[in-house]
Amino acid sequence: MTTDTALWKIVVNMPDDLKKELLHYAEYLLEKYPNYPENTKQTQEIADKRPLAGSMKGTFVLPLPDDFDEPLQDFEEYM
Repeated sequence: MTTDTALWKIVVNMPDDLKKELLHYAEYLLEKYPNYPENTKQTQEIADKRPLAGSMKGTFVLPLPDDFDEPLQDFEEYM
């Protein structure tokens, strides 16, 4: 049995209050050991997946077209 499986079996049977305490303790450990090799790798993978600030620049065209407030043709049958 792997450590993950053993941990999962224990956590599943815990009451919610204990699960919250365990979660807080796990977060504490991750903060205490930020340079742990596996922790650093996972953090970097998450950081790589985040969109960069300003990545949507140029996708919205301003000023808006003159017919912006007009009803769309796709919805004419519903109006």
